[in-house]
Amino acid sequence: MTTTSTHAQEVVQMEREYVLGVYTRPPFVLVRGEGCTLYDSQGQAYLDCVAGIAVNVLGYNDPGIRQAMAEAAATGLLHVSNLYHTEPHARLAKLLCETSFADKVHFSLTGADANEGAFKFARRYARERGHPDKYEILAFHGAFHGRLFGSLAATPREQYQAPFRPLMPGVRFAAFNDLASAQAAMDSRVCAIIVEPIQGEGGIHPATQEFLQGLRELADAHDALLIFDEVQCGLGRTGHLWAYQGYGVEPDILTAAKPLAGGLPMGAILMRQKVADAIHPGDHASTFAGNPFTAHVAHHVVGRVAQPEFLAQVRAKGQYLVERLQEINSPHIREIRGQGLMVGVELDVEAGPVVERGYEHGLLLVSAGPNVVRFVPPLVIQQEELARAVEILEAILAAL
Repeated sequence: MTTTSTHAQEVVQMEREYVLGVYTRPPFVLVRGEGCTLYDSQGQAYLDCVAGIAVNVLGYNDPGIRQAMAEAAATGLLHVSNLYHTEPHARLAKLLCETSFADKVHFSLTGADANEGAFKFARRYARERGHPDKYEILAFHGAFHGRLFGSLAATPREQYQAPFRPLMPGVRFAAFNDLASAQAAMDSRVCAIIVEPIQGEGGIHPATQEFLQGLRELADAHDALLIFDEVQCGLGRTGHLWAYQGYGVEPDILTAAKPLAGGLPMGAILMRQKVADAIHPGDHASTFAGNPFTAHVAHHVVGRVAQPEFLAQVRAKGQYLVERLQEINSPHIREIRGQGLMVGVELDVEAGPVVERGYEHGLLLVSAGPNVVRFVPPLVIQQEELARAVEILEAILAAL
């Protein structure tokens, strides 16, 4: 592979000419990864605290993932569609159910379409119980559930919604972590409450135990379903396999995606049997979801992350990260919050320039809202790498 600045310029220009410009990217071209480090076409190394936006939980070039991919490829069954039985998606569904509250799983491709499917299932559930007018969704300010029409309707951000109205009707909002606000917004027309146990894109805001428990009771009182969106905070990110397990509050439906297959596209809707009983053949479908190649790799990822010692290490490293961040003596830091290896540093300045300066120091960071720097590194990151990331952030803040 060519590793010259000319090569990088050619790639960037090619992208500008042929790829729809909905992303703003830095001017380097990534060509390989190892562990928690990425390398660009000029050989520059970057310590990665983004992990593909909380996706690459086992880092880069992981031997176990390589072996799982080789095993899956050797069968020749990259895809056969959901018209036929295959073993990998059945084994993966069994593992997901055995490690969660769920009785059934439906596979998707992304977090956004997992949430769309969850909305459909909630409406179908209400209709099956004789309530055709019970179709509204209660979501929360600061939420991010995706950018498809249904998931976008539940993502209350003006800059995301305004260009695409009218959106899916029937979504109402309450204040996050404010049970009284949720109670005031609830009535017999609401078929489901959707909430992130930790708001990710909204700025890394963990829910309180009292809030989630109150939503559980509120949903039960109104015969509505409680949906936990764990697309970003699930699958080990908080130091629990599922974020809800750290709260002791179980949902009726849980949506997962980002880290599920370690970098390959896959989502899932986990549900109780009462939800599954309301869904019938033909109610929902996907051509590519749960394909045998991706499902085999996902089974390996979930099996690794679900190990108690692995999760204990995530909790310990998350605590270490927060402690090191708290040692930074900077007037720009307002608050540090999060769980496990999902940590936000709220600043009194915009996060964008901090992220950009990170590139110059060989550090990849990502924002969560306008003024929060987010740490969502691979879960296999080492303490010395976390220490180096904090040192770089400290230097960036000192130079502002």
